[in-house]
Amino acid sequence: MGRVVAHLDLDAFFAAVEVLEHPDLAGLPVVVGGSPDGRGVVATASYEARAFGIHSAMSAAEARRRCPTARFVRPDHGLYSRHSRRVWTLVEASVPLAEQVGIDEGYLDLTGAVATAGDADRYLRALQQRILAETGLSASFGCGTSKVVAKIASDREKPRGVTVVAAGREATFLAPLRLRVLPGIGPKTDERFQAAGLATIGDLAALDDAALARLVAGAVGPELRDRARGIDPRPVTLPGRAQSVSVEETFERDIATAGEVREIVLRMADDVAERLARDARGAQAVTVKLRYPDFAIATRSQSAAAPFSGPEEIARLALLAVDRALAARRPPVRLVGVGVARLVDAEQLRLPLP
Repeated sequence: MGRVVAHLDLDAFFAAVEVLEHPDLAGLPVVVGGSPDGRGVVATASYEARAFGIHSAMSAAEARRRCPTARFVRPDHGLYSRHSRRVWTLVEASVPLAEQVGIDEGYLDLTGAVATAGDADRYLRALQQRILAETGLSASFGCGTSKVVAKIASDREKPRGVTVVAAGREATFLAPLRLRVLPGIGPKTDERFQAAGLATIGDLAALDDAALARLVAGAVGPELRDRARGIDPRPVTLPGRAQSVSVEETFERDIATAGEVREIVLRMADDVAERLARDARGAQAVTVKLRYPDFAIATRSQSAAAPFSGPEEIARLALLAVDRALAARRPPVRLVGVGVARLVDAEQLRLPLP
């Protein structure tokens, strides 16, 4: 196969962890997120809940309307991080090179470990079974010659799927898929492509330079077209010593209210705090990022006089930052991100908090 890249995606991860911890939830529609009695937002949902049309970023109230019998659970990011670490410790010991890119996903470089598409399928199914046996969690895998193909393939047969795209079949695999599944294409870009008569990834892949330039300015267009053809040179890399830690998410549907944005920011602040704790580091600044439907980006930062690492302080500063951003421009927003910077090592955290 030449270069071989796989994408690991843990199935309905937050909900799956809750079922592991609370076996009485098994087989029930489980929704992890905020309260349905307030302005809560769905973080994730079990596959039983997804059968009712419940999805991430939906309001919890709407989720309850669609499934009155759903069991709502508040997120516990510390718990999820511990289960994630178990999975990734196992994976890192099992594959030549692993790059974790989120609490529930990452890339594996299997180049040299497998020779054919059939080898890759057997390798990943064995790893899938080992993860299930040792952690109780199910994973889906996609595999191909690039990150973009692997990531899209991992979503083809969820849950517990393994999809391997053989070398030379990348463009054929991608061509019939809708444009929105291609990383880098959001709702507005999708609308622009649809208005121009493009419906599938194959339509984008077939554009000539002139037609592409009329639709997308700058270097973004050729990069998107390369991805549509299965071309993605990004390597799988070992994470270095990070100078910042951040979490961001682009939502399938725009987030409509300030209350929902603040709820998402609080959830992300917990996730950032867990990552800091895992690396035994602290920070001195928090940044919130919002992207609006017209692709305008707003960022606001809040600094502290001394290093911090706890979720309460990160949440406090993140809410100050997001309130400043929302005062300048209200929702809807399509992306929310929270990050920390000016990182320090653990021994510097002995300084008093401001």
